[in-house]
Amino acid sequence: MTANGRHAVVIGGGICGLATSHRLAQAGIRVTLLEGSDQLGGLGTFFPWRDRWVERFYHCVMPTDDNLLGLLGELGLRDAIRWRPTRMGMIVDGAHHPFNSALDLLRFRPLGPLDRIRFGAISLLLRRLGKGRDLDTTRTEDWLRGLYGDKVWEDLLAPMFGSKFGPSFGNVPALYLWQRLGRERNVATRGYPEGGYKSLIDGLRASIESQGGTVRTSVPVRQVSSHGDRARITLADNEVLEADHLVSTVSLPLLRGLADADLAARLPGLQLPYQGVVNALFFLRRPLAGHYWTPVLRSGTEFDGVIEMSELAGVEAYGGRHLVYAMHYTDRDSALYREDSAAIAARWTDQLVDLYAGLGLTAEDVEDVQVFKAPFVEPVYPLGFLTRQPPIEVADTPLLLATTAHVYPEVTSWNSSVGLANRVATILTGA
Repeated sequence: MTANGRHAVVIGGGICGLATSHRLAQAGIRVTLLEGSDQLGGLGTFFPWRDRWVERFYHCVMPTDDNLLGLLGELGLRDAIRWRPTRMGMIVDGAHHPFNSALDLLRFRPLGPLDRIRFGAISLLLRRLGKGRDLDTTRTEDWLRGLYGDKVWEDLLAPMFGSKFGPSFGNVPALYLWQRLGRERNVATRGYPEGGYKSLIDGLRASIESQGGTVRTSVPVRQVSSHGDRARITLADNEVLEADHLVSTVSLPLLRGLADADLAARLPGLQLPYQGVVNALFFLRRPLAGHYWTPVLRSGTEFDGVIEMSELAGVEAYGGRHLVYAMHYTDRDSALYREDSAAIAARWTDQLVDLYAGLGLTAEDVEDVQVFKAPFVEPVYPLGFLTRQPPIEVADTPLLLATTAHVYPEVTSWNSSVGLANRVATILTGA
């Protein structure tokens, strides 16, 4: 398949859209990337804070992120990753616990002595115990309750992992958790790029444009349609683009709202519920506990976890302040998601101060709070999703899909999004 003369339009300027456009431009395909907002990056977007740029949502690079690290290498940014060992904490019923070593586990009072031993032994063997099993059709609750026992499941695992998917977590395929455990560990080295994720976004844009591609922001798409082997994209101002290929990286619910009746009928019929997220950023004058990641269970907070980002990125990136993210995953139609951000910021500030008062945090230590929301973070996957997963290519159309639903069973991340972009580009280029 030759690339000469072909035109591809990519909808969505998140990491998947950027990486796909980068790959297609490399192959000599003329690319137009369309982003409806005024900023590229998707969940990697950022906002100005004083004289710096700060990500609205937390991210990190894992040593196992081969797809992302390969892309960073191409852009000359791999050596800009600063690697640091990170630690995990756990807050249960308001009490703080380190959660990194065998000694920490033996001292972990929310579980009894026998359950602590069982938890440690099973956790060490969990990846091995999942090999060869059909975890895609196995409920997470059935698998983990059977391995760890009722007490560990009900008091620890269900609320901890259930914060990502809500009450449906027990029904999510165990394969998702098994894959996640392959990427993460309680004690892990993580990375963060100097200059933040904006440096990667800027690098991708520069690469696309240097190879003849076009990147457009603030251009919402009003409608997409398919006419034979050509795609037609109508923008909000009624400008019409035509392309040989159309790659959509927006969620399937959003795409259904953009497609005309004929194309909508050709889209996958699978209706996936999506979890969104409410994310608060606290700029503090002092550190918290020194734990990069801390699940918060039954502790009187609406947020389910705390990320001490400065433990990874340092304080220099934030003008000497300590950046903390607190998050709650929720449906975009929930009362919390629809609530005014200022009200959330005020209430969550009180909750954070109460939670860490024993470590010396006061309201005066909170210099600034910003709240951001994202409606489509990750699908809530049904059992057997591997056999129901929509194909990338939409039959008899020039449309290709590159959504979060297509990265399963991998965890939704920048790494899996780059991997999906590579797959899409391979289909289009025949490489």
